[in-house]
Amino acid sequence: MDDLAGKVACVTGAAQGLGASFALALASRGARVAVGDIASTDVVYKAAVAGGGEALGGYLDVTDPRSVSGFFDQVIERFGKIDILVNNAALAGALKPKLIGQIESQEWDRVLAVNTRGVFECTKYVISAMKRNGYGKIINIASGTAIKGAPGMLHYVASKGAVISMTRAMARELGDDGIRVNCIAPGLTMSDSMRDNPDWPADVMEKNIATRALKRQADPQDLIGAMFFLSSSASDFVTGQTLSVDGGSVMN
Repeated sequence: MDDLAGKVACVTGAAQGLGASFALALASRGARVAVGDIASTDVVYKAAVAGGGEALGGYLDVTDPRSVSGFFDQVIERFGKIDILVNNAALAGALKPKLIGQIESQEWDRVLAVNTRGVFECTKYVISAMKRNGYGKIINIASGTAIKGAPGMLHYVASKGAVISMTRAMARELGDDGIRVNCIAPGLTMSDSMRDNPDWPADVMEKNIATRALKRQADPQDLIGAMFFLSSSASDFVTGQTLSVDGGSVMN
């Protein structure tokens, strides 16, 4: 029997790309999934239901505490609990690479608000439900760039470095409540937003592939195994860890 059966999993930033892949993968293993995004989640919601799963889709702005509380209250009203939170919402592939001197303060604040404070806002609200059950899995999505650095993306790198540090602090604080907190650090992955962004240099993927031990493009499906592990009972004695999934670009 699949040990995600009956679990309730919430995925932020789930309208497309990595978030959509995570949500559908969790649904395929029997989890009841709640997908939130500022964009429509109808396609992902319908795909989860068509696959025989239970799902809920809704509007979620992770930078707005009222939106956060409204979304997760719907989840608890519908499913009665929250077992798994995937903090995936982020500004990433849609960003235009900029050198330090070109980044406006407003853009810096926006990236940190979504990528870093969004993780805080969602975690802050969800842990009450997890504490009531004495169990929870929180999976934060960071980036390999936060470990090895990357030019032209200081705001993004800073935001994801904070997520890695937050993962460790959360794990220390929440362990006594039975809540495990871990992090996935993907390498450059060909997501929908990146594929559609004309501001990314045409050779950026080729240059990134050259740094990997496994020299091929990364797609969202490459991250699913790590997601299954960290959301299942197989990782019940794992917390505070960052799992790099990047073909060996980062080696710990």
